[in-house]
Amino acid sequence: METIDSYPVVVTEKLAECRDFYRRFFGFEVGFEADWFVLMSGGVTGPTSLAFMHPEHPSSPPSPGAYCGDGAFLTLQVADAAAEFERLRGEGAEFDLELRDEPWGQRRFGITDPAGMWLDVIEQIQPAAGWWDPYMVGRQ
Repeated sequence: METIDSYPVVVTEKLAECRDFYRRFFGFEVGFEADWFVLMSGGVTGPTSLAFMHPEHPSSPPSPGAYCGDGAFLTLQVADAAAEFERLRGEGAEFDLELRDEPWGQRRFGITDPAGMWLDVIEQIQPAAGWWDPYMVGRQ
């Protein structure tokens, strides 16, 4: 199978709010938009795609109801999490997790989109010395 793209589809009634959130804060571009579906891509910022679908559209799969905020989150890996955090703060973003360095090797912060999807914005950094050692037993 040759995959052309892969993206999550978040089922929500807040299509316009999500579209505007990802445009404003993350520079996503709209690739397709209708009153029931919005497909976005990272555009010049990267190869990320994301879609939103209204729960009452007839093409909706049999079981997915509207997203309720549990059981999934989206990670956006960036080159400089501290710079992105400050940029978003300057644009009025509200954070669920303030910028911090994690011992496993991530600088990160968290923000929630209008559909309730939690975004984990991360930068890979050097992990604390020895942090991964207990997890690497038998894998060398």
